[in-house]
Amino acid sequence: MTTQLDIKDFGATGNGVEKDTHAIQQAIDLGAAQSKAVFISKGVYLVGALFLKEGSKLKFEDGATLLGSKDLADYPEIETRVAGVEMPWPAAILNAISANNVEISGNGLIDGQGQHWWDIYCGADKNSGLRVDYDKKGLRWIADYLVKRPRSCLIYEAENIKISDITFERAGFWNLQITYANNVLVRNVKIGDNHGPSTDGIDIDSSTNVRVTECVASCGDDCIVIKSGRDGDGYRVGKISENIEIDNCKIKSGYGITLGSEVSGGLRGIHIHDIEFEDSDCGFRMKSSKERGGFIEDVVVENLHMKNVQFPFSWIMDWHNSYNRKLFENIDQLPEMWQAVALQIPENMQMTKVRNISISNVKATLDPDYKLPARAFDLVAFPEKPMENIRFSQCSIEAKEFGRIVAVNGLQFNDVTVSIAGENDYSNDTFDNR
Repeated sequence: MTTQLDIKDFGATGNGVEKDTHAIQQAIDLGAAQSKAVFISKGVYLVGALFLKEGSKLKFEDGATLLGSKDLADYPEIETRVAGVEMPWPAAILNAISANNVEISGNGLIDGQGQHWWDIYCGADKNSGLRVDYDKKGLRWIADYLVKRPRSCLIYEAENIKISDITFERAGFWNLQITYANNVLVRNVKIGDNHGPSTDGIDIDSSTNVRVTECVASCGDDCIVIKSGRDGDGYRVGKISENIEIDNCKIKSGYGITLGSEVSGGLRGIHIHDIEFEDSDCGFRMKSSKERGGFIEDVVVENLHMKNVQFPFSWIMDWHNSYNRKLFENIDQLPEMWQAVALQIPENMQMTKVRNISISNVKATLDPDYKLPARAFDLVAFPEKPMENIRFSQCSIEAKEFGRIVAVNGLQFNDVTVSIAGENDYSNDTFDNR
């Protein structure tokens, strides 16, 4: 008796031209009903949104590719959360929604054909597209939501999920999003060729008991990031991200391992350790804005090696004002999706509280011919809500400039060596205002 179903037996062609969505979905549905794994054999399968079921097991053969369709109509709109706000938005290429005990494995590839979606957003020259039109109207704060692009994989309201050995490339938007999930293991996932806008690697969003291990990420945005909701909508939902471990990963291009910026539900109990960074924009990053509120607390970061990293520790609590300052009148007259993004938290709960952060055993070096900026520290909070109980120990940091420390109480340096080449370049204060 066979223990797995081959999608080609359901009519999938794997020629990269004909759409195989229906055939693969039939295999997924039957596999879940019969408790059998679904086998993605070698080939290039052009698909729209696929939906895994309770107990689904999807196995990729070496050389198997899910190639995301360029037609937005192939991704039906679902109730979901995007960049910290609940709203209808296109489904991902591969979805596990309210589906527990799911496994995705094998040395296959999910290719989002991102260039198509990146050009719609910002043009081939990265200075045109729909984004420019919205910027001219003062709508930077809503642009990312209005220019809809499919994610590569979405895990949503699910438990007991395992994802291993898969490669993600060229995502239209985020690569792997894990939202409202519990007990998730991501192992040996590789993310590359993602130089487009908003191509986050792995987003852990209002989820608990998540481990990301032995992964490699090269992205156009945050490589591995933990979030918990944006502003008023994130506060309304009120779901924390907690008990998260990120370990033994390699970070290449992109904005490093990040907490934020959507932290309105709070982040707590995070352990990041044994990470290699090379040629990335950031190392360990925290970002938020005045409007977010929420908290980041009880974070342990240890055993980091950074080579040619521009901003080893970029912790900015009022990041990117044009993205976060919302310009509008008469919120009740805005479209429903705009209202969700525009919703504010109570003023007395604004500004993110950062406390109990421990950093240890870090080595950051620069090659002699390194040309880019290198700022050791950007620890910037609000005087009304300073960071508290921040500890650095056993760190050696080489940089071109020291940076900033603003509104930090109880900052401790123990066995920390910092080598600085020159004065601050203040243009680096806003390096990531995209």
